[in-house]
Amino acid sequence: MANDFRLPPKPNRTRKRVRNIIIALVLAVIYFWAFSGVIKKIDWSFFGEMGEKFGKVIPRLFDPAWEEFEKVFDLILETIFIAYGGTLIAAVLAVPFGFWAARNMVKSPIWNTLGKWFLILDRTFPELILAILFVISVGPGAFAGMLTIGLTAFGMLGKLYAEVIESIDMKVVEAMEANGANKIQILFYAIFPQVLPEFLSFALYRFEIDIRASTVLGLVGAGGIGTLIVITAANRNWEQLGLIIISIVVVVMIIDFISSKIRKRLV
Repeated sequence: MANDFRLPPKPNRTRKRVRNIIIALVLAVIYFWAFSGVIKKIDWSFFGEMGEKFGKVIPRLFDPAWEEFEKVFDLILETIFIAYGGTLIAAVLAVPFGFWAARNMVKSPIWNTLGKWFLILDRTFPELILAILFVISVGPGAFAGMLTIGLTAFGMLGKLYAEVIESIDMKVVEAMEANGANKIQILFYAIFPQVLPEFLSFALYRFEIDIRASTVLGLVGAGGIGTLIVITAANRNWEQLGLIIISIVVVVMIIDFISSKIRKRLV
């Protein structure tokens, strides 16, 4: 019996090409209509004034007031400690919430979903609003910033921790259960050895983010260099502001470099 070696029909490329052209034309018309409406309302003289202001401010930013270095350095250190304390709080809080939100740890779908919703709620709460509440509650300063960082960062860490816990090798846990190990022994000898390196890696990554966040929180009185940024900008002291910006960039780059080296060794 002869085999039928008929070739499959060729795809209709002309139809695809026509469809893509129509989609591209529709998108082009939409973009043209949107941008034409925006361009008509632009006050082009604004850009000229903005250019003049930039021409006065930018050169002063690149002429930093080095005599203020000690003052700026002290506040940069305070910002780093705020981020460190807040990240430490978040990393500790995220562990139980990560286990709560992990499907392989909490078998009840209702409780597991509640854990996930709690972490989602924490991630969606605005940092600046929480910072203002803490400034009102405990007073302005580094403590308010540290609490804000801790209670806004653990939602993200909890989600990442939950994903790490869900990816562990459950055969190790089952083997220890079969040998009569209790919950504490399983936790310390079967689960933690698998998850701790990634827990620490994610905490370090969050610390990098919190360095930047803590500078912003100072704008509402939550300590750190942000408070000085507000005062400096209000006084039009652009030389000091330039020193602050340079200091923040250098510190963030150093911390990012060190953190990335540590994370490569952990994972």
